[in-house]
Amino acid sequence: MTAIARGPVEAQFRASVTRFAGPARAVATAFVGIFGVVAAPAAFPAFGLLALTLAAGAADVFGGRRTSFALSMLRAAAVVACQPWITSVPGEASLWAVNVLTITAITWQWEHPPRLTVPALVVLLTVGTAAGGGDWLPVALRVVVESALARLAFVLLVRSTARTDAVRAEQAALERAEALGRDRRRREREYLALLHDTASATFLTVASGATADPGAVAGYAARDLAILTASHREEDTPADLEAGLRATLAGRALPVEAVWEPVPLIPASAALALVRATEEALRNAERHSGADSVSVRLGALPGGVAVTITDDGAGFDLAEVSPARRGVRGSVVERMRTAGGTAEVTSSPGAGTTVTLRWSRA
Repeated sequence: MTAIARGPVEAQFRASVTRFAGPARAVATAFVGIFGVVAAPAAFPAFGLLALTLAAGAADVFGGRRTSFALSMLRAAAVVACQPWITSVPGEASLWAVNVLTITAITWQWEHPPRLTVPALVVLLTVGTAAGGGDWLPVALRVVVESALARLAFVLLVRSTARTDAVRAEQAALERAEALGRDRRRREREYLALLHDTASATFLTVASGATADPGAVAGYAARDLAILTASHREEDTPADLEAGLRATLAGRALPVEAVWEPVPLIPASAALALVRATEEALRNAERHSGADSVSVRLGALPGGVAVTITDDGAGFDLAEVSPARRGVRGSVVERMRTAGGTAEVTSSPGAGTTVTLRWSRA
């Protein structure tokens, strides 16, 4: 038979109810048995029933479900069958028997399926009718109604927990879809930024006539392809940001003054974003600033790092940058935001430009 898959809330509810039912039955029937012994006119049957009650209670607490069910049925049948000898009012149903049977019938509904509890209750009610006579019929009706209500309450609670699991599963699916969507958009933005930094930069170089050497153009194209391909193999393992920045600063068109401070390892995705944003800031300085040199400072932040790129060139007015230009906006600001960091660009005409990149785990 195939097992029914249950959600965590439903499974926890069923497990909790099952653990609670046996000890609750043991405690309740023990109290009823003690008071029954006190009220019973005949000592021997009463004390024997109390001993059986305590033994069955031990099985309810420490035994398996099958043992507990068998002994709880034996306990109820024995108390019900002994009504003529333990009732304090001859001709009336024994309160001891009524309470034990009611407790047993209700707690069974929390542990066992109807295909097991219904036949067992039929047997117990038959024994009770035979021992208690006509006075037992109202008791039998009461037990049937209370058992049905207990089962109905249990089923409703199980369905409620199942609905809770369904809602949680649906919410989790929506959150996963949203996370996948955010990741897809992040990768799209990163890829657009890479296109700007690589292929677009190469096309601009060729179009401006800065190089006409086919070999050089082929080298640029090969480099661009390698970068674009490598971007899909990015992993979030710890990375040495300083090593990546040193490689980026090597062989620049402008002299670079670098200041390095000890910094911790950071995730590869954050390091890659910082290196590429630094590359774009340096490229902008080389193309547009007219500066004689540029400085790069790497420093530590609480839980992260900061990279500052400064030039003393012509500067520019940030408000006049067209939204269609992706250099600063896409390759620097959005790239850092996507990686969980920030990018601050400070510039004004005649005062140079400073780009501050920050990333922190906080």
